[in-house]
Amino acid sequence: MNRHRVVALLNPPQSPFELACAAEVFGTVPQDVPAPYDFRICAERPGPLRTTVGYAIVVDAGLAALHEADTVIIPGWQPAGSPVPPTVIEALLAAHQRGARMVAICTGAFVLAQAGLLDGRRATTHWRHAAQLAADFPEVHMDPDVLYVDHGDVATSAGTGAGIDLCLHLVRSDHGAAYAAQVARNMVLPPHREGSQLQYVAKPTPARPDESLAPLLEWATSQLHTRLTVARLAERAGLSSRTLARQFTEQLGTSPGQWLLGRRLDAARVLLEQTDLPVEAIATRVGLASAVNLRRRFRAHLGTTPGTYRRTFSETRWAGSAGT
Repeated sequence: MNRHRVVALLNPPQSPFELACAAEVFGTVPQDVPAPYDFRICAERPGPLRTTVGYAIVVDAGLAALHEADTVIIPGWQPAGSPVPPTVIEALLAAHQRGARMVAICTGAFVLAQAGLLDGRRATTHWRHAAQLAADFPEVHMDPDVLYVDHGDVATSAGTGAGIDLCLHLVRSDHGAAYAAQVARNMVLPPHREGSQLQYVAKPTPARPDESLAPLLEWATSQLHTRLTVARLAERAGLSSRTLARQFTEQLGTSPGQWLLGRRLDAARVLLEQTDLPVEAIATRVGLASAVNLRRRFRAHLGTTPGTYRRTFSETRWAGSAGT
């Protein structure tokens, strides 16, 4: 299996956390699986590079590293909106034209915007800088609320942990839900957050410990094969459906129904990757009732069919490449 080459473009002062978002996802390999990515860093000028926390990072590669990249990641750019050197813009445009996927974490979106790669497109960045990006680049359709936006060839994320969410989303797109879940478990993180979830919630922590949805979510995930409705979730939580919906919005930035559908599709993806069960049986097992319903949901949310997804991400593909 040919490894996918991921190159992170750094700029002083570099945020170590935003770099780590990419490095942990693409540069750390779970045990007992092939390594699907090669990860490296580069900068306009190789050598010691300042960070935002005082110490330096030694960068051994210049912009020539972008010539071979399959994915280019810009893990923040400080200060936000500062001019990007023409040589960097030229290298990024050449990489994109060659077919490399361009990914911006947090303020890295300003770099893609300066390169014109976000013109006429929806994008996001850290909510603190959203108004600045919208004002500086009116041709960009700024969405300040979501975690990330992925157009396939270009993707942007909000700040802090949303960069990890975007990177895990890209791994899911490249290698399926089961492998992405392994990477997330290795990082002790939830396996997946939808890009449309809010950057921050109205109430960051529950007012009382017993208001946390965590026990309910854990129970619901184990009951996907049953007739699991919003009303049943509310009954289990001892709440009205309206109060439950409010808590989902406050704590997760989504509705109970959308959360349930996301978990059912996640479960279906893993079964398609790891088993030979018929689509009808998978639909029943994850609570989507029928193969027709599963196909419809798959098409609407993932842009493909269960059969095509299985052929793309079946674990037999990994078994055949384990020795490479």
